[in-house]
Amino acid sequence: MAEGAFSHLADLRGVGRHFEVGSAGTVCYQAGSPPNPRAVRAAARSGVDISGIRARCIHDLDISSFDHIFVMDHGNWQDVAGALEGGIGPRVHLVAEFAGSGVGMEIEDPYYGTESTFNSTFALLAGCVEGILDSLIALHGLVDSSTPGEVILQPKHERNHGSAG
Repeated sequence: MAEGAFSHLADLRGVGRHFEVGSAGTVCYQAGSPPNPRAVRAAARSGVDISGIRARCIHDLDISSFDHIFVMDHGNWQDVAGALEGGIGPRVHLVAEFAGSGVGMEIEDPYYGTESTFNSTFALLAGCVEGILDSLIALHGLVDSSTPGEVILQPKHERNHGSAG
C-alpha cells in the first residue's frame, strides 16, 4: 500500500519521475502474489490503484543500492539491518516518523485485521508518505506542482480540493 500511495502522490505533485519506488517484504513466501483484495479496495477508495503491484522479497533486491529505506516496524528494521552489509546508517527510517507522530511509532500489518483495519492503515500510510515526500522534495530541491492546501490521499467522499483554511 505504501508503494502505491507514494508513487500516486509523487505523480500528482509532479515529482514522480525523480523517484524509483519499490516495496519488498521481509517474509518472502508471498513473493509474486498480488496485493490482498482488502488492500486494493482501501487504496482504491483514495483513487490509488495498487492492483498491478506484486509482492517481492528484500533478499531478491539489492537493497544496499537504495538511497532511502522506509520500514513499518522495528521487526522490519532488524530484518533490513541483517540484509544490509555495512550497517543501516541514516537511510533506514520508520515510515510513521514522517507523519509527525513521533520517533519509534510503528505501523501494524493489517493482514489479520478487518476491512476497516486496512482502511485505517492506508489512511495512516497516506499521511506518512506525504511527510516522506515533503522531506524528499526539500532534501533534493524539487519543485512541487500541487495546489497549496490540496488534500490528495483521502477517500474520495472526504476530499477537500481547495485551501485548507
